[in-house]
Amino acid sequence: MAAKADIEKFDIHVYNDDGFRKASADIIKEVPLEIFLNGQKIITLACNGNHTEDLAVGFLRSEGFIRHAADIAQLEVSHERWSVAVSTKGEIRLPLNGKDAGKIIASSGARSWVRDDISHVPKSLLEKGICISPKIIFTLVEKLIDSSHFHKITGGTHSSALAQGERIIIVREDIGRHNTIDMLGGYSLLNDIDCSDKTIVRTGRVSLEIVNKVWNLGIPLIVSMSVPTSTAIHASMEAGITLIGSVRGGKMNVYCHEWRVVI
Repeated sequence: MAAKADIEKFDIHVYNDDGFRKASADIIKEVPLEIFLNGQKIITLACNGNHTEDLAVGFLRSEGFIRHAADIAQLEVSHERWSVAVSTKGEIRLPLNGKDAGKIIASSGARSWVRDDISHVPKSLLEKGICISPKIIFTLVEKLIDSSHFHKITGGTHSSALAQGERIIIVREDIGRHNTIDMLGGYSLLNDIDCSDKTIVRTGRVSLEIVNKVWNLGIPLIVSMSVPTSTAIHASMEAGITLIGSVRGGKMNVYCHEWRVVI
């Protein structure tokens, strides 16, 4: 169940055909999370303050700063300062200049993809031969909806899940749709989970940034209740990722690499 500490109650006025009435509303919190790597502030992410350890590690993994749990020497989380400090065992080149270091990313979590520095990104995932059935796709989406506790209470979060077959391994919710993918990436790294035979299931739109984060994790399947952008489809084609969207009411769209969906 969602922790009440991450939700704030407000007195509001609701309007309908009968005029205004007083009511109360549960609103998801937004906090600025500072991420430090080897003593240097890397970024400030807007999030709801939940699973900050997963988020910080996942973001650093997505950006190519860390690749394995063994890279981490120390990890300190402060909910008073809303910060996560990660120290690594070896020296890591920090490719952020003074202008970019400590940059604030809004609740969307979006970040431009640097195509000239993708050495940490896997090659095409076409050799990953895992398949999925429409029945399992619909089941996974239903399970994701049932597990999205913050959204049920506030209506203000995005959700993503890491799944294997028809089993949901973990669900993460946040105000930033990109944050939820990084949370899954951080969780899988810290718990030594091989992602090569997993599926990402999500509620929100699939953008280029989402595809790149999933590609970085080596996951060959994305299932979303929403739609992708055109650039996300092109990237999925290149990456060898099966991209499935608009999963609603017993229907779905398969945008590329449809051979993984077996009827």
